[in-house]
Amino acid sequence: MTAFTVRVTDATAAKLEKLAKKLDRSRSFVAAQAIEDFVEREAWQLAEIDAGLADAERGDFASEAELAEVVQKYVKPARKA
Repeated sequence: MTAFTVRVTDATAAKLEKLAKKLDRSRSFVAAQAIEDFVEREAWQLAEIDAGLADAERGDFASEAELAEVVQKYVKPARKA
């Protein structure tokens, strides 16, 4: 395990302290967990972006029908007056 120093604002340090107390954990534990969560989330997101760019470079795009299906899933039809 590696240890290093991270500088945060006083406000962030106070929030971290409060959160650590509520979780009955050390500030160090909570900070380490936050960093691990951030790194995993960012790594996943960057991998997905890279995969999407690779698809685009191959010309692998959704068809109009596939796109319409996704849009229909999330967009409500307009109400008739």
